[in-house]
Amino acid sequence: MGTYDTSQCLLPDEAATLALAGQFARALAPGLVVYLHGDLGAGKTSFARGLLRGLGYQGKVKSPTYALVESYPLAAFTLHHFDLYRFADPEEWEDAGFRDYFGADAVCLVEWPEKAQGLLPPADLILSLDVADTGRRYRFTALTEAGKTCLTRHSTQAAADC
Repeated sequence: MGTYDTSQCLLPDEAATLALAGQFARALAPGLVVYLHGDLGAGKTSFARGLLRGLGYQGKVKSPTYALVESYPLAAFTLHHFDLYRFADPEEWEDAGFRDYFGADAVCLVEWPEKAQGLLPPADLILSLDVADTGRRYRFTALTEAGKTCLTRHSTQAAADC
């Protein structure tokens, strides 16, 4: 399959990023791998926080920058949020044993996937976040049928507000 993109849309503030993530949470299914692309401060962790809130998680959502992964057991699946920013060598991925986190009973969000390029399981979806004036511009790209199915389930409400 080729890629399947949604339109690029503007998120004027963090509240809009959290709202988009909350809407997107309803479209997730176990087994998905989602890469989060964007510079430092682009809103990747804010998106993860909004996603977890949209999934009903009430606890503290921490950035996995130092722990490298934070796991959140939910009713339908476990969400693993990776931040590979501190990886100096892709081989650290293998050494950490992270491959075991990916499976049919989990959703994996991966910030800075390029730091483990060639070793990570392939993405079903990519969310790109870019700073745009005082807000952020986002784009979802599906790379697999599972990713396309997820985007199809995702409400087009946020896209209508572009």
